[in-house]
Amino acid sequence: MMPVFDVIIVGGSYSGMAAATALGRARRQVLVIDSGKPCNIQTPYSHNFLTRDGVAPTEIAAIAKQQVLQYPTITFLGGVAIKGTKTTNGFEIIIASGETLAASKLVFATGIRDMLPTVPGMAECWGISVLHCPFCHGYEVRDEKTGIFGNDETAFELASLITNWTDDLTIFTNGPSNLSAEQNIKLSSHSIKVIEKEIDLLENQAGYLDRVAFKDGTKTWLKAAYVRSPFRQVCPLPESMGCTLNDDGYIKTDAFQETSVPGIFACGDNTNKLRTLANAIAAGTTTGMSISKQLMTAEF
Repeated sequence: MMPVFDVIIVGGSYSGMAAATALGRARRQVLVIDSGKPCNIQTPYSHNFLTRDGVAPTEIAAIAKQQVLQYPTITFLGGVAIKGTKTTNGFEIIIASGETLAASKLVFATGIRDMLPTVPGMAECWGISVLHCPFCHGYEVRDEKTGIFGNDETAFELASLITNWTDDLTIFTNGPSNLSAEQNIKLSSHSIKVIEKEIDLLENQAGYLDRVAFKDGTKTWLKAAYVRSPFRQVCPLPESMGCTLNDDGYIKTDAFQETSVPGIFACGDNTNKLRTLANAIAAGTTTGMSISKQLMTAEF
């Protein structure tokens, strides 16, 4: 017979582990399926997280997993969920190894994957010196020579934020600029330069930016840069199982992290724009508590 759990959590990073902790403390049988590929795998330090400011995310995750496994009803399974179905009594998940697992409730804490510009060196620098959020990383590169990679309204919006941390800011459009005349006037008033040259590559040392090299052979030195790229859901199962996505591509949930499909919950980066450890963990804790209450009420 296939293993049956109270809850299966797909995704064992910060939000998934937080959900598992809340469920484990409620004495629930929980299976966490994790691929071991968090989106911040390259990020050297985490910030805006009380008691852990400046600590490596990998270190935080290792401590978290050790603490989660202190609860005897929680099990971790390395693997990738490839199919999910609704059943009479809950849900079934099939993993890549072919094993089928069942549970009353299902949680997707699977995150998102950034679709970075196809510029050589960009992927190597992502999360290290090419950054997604000034609130997370701006303080560490304050007053440094900083860039924005973008050519649309998003680049202009980022410029309005990043000037809080540095006065030495340049927008790299990687081709003819799409910024409006009004936007250019505003940028110029803040001494923000716009470079329209096509980028050849980002020269870097182990992910730390050194220079932006252009296709015309010129280069410019740069300490850090920001880019806000499109993303996709890492796991296609929520959508294939009927969970509604919002206009931005995030999984829609209510205040208790339940999706449009009763019994399926989602938490973490796959549900909102607030990509911090603190928010991911808070959403995971809410998820675990919400599911526990549903199960308790149904069993009473």
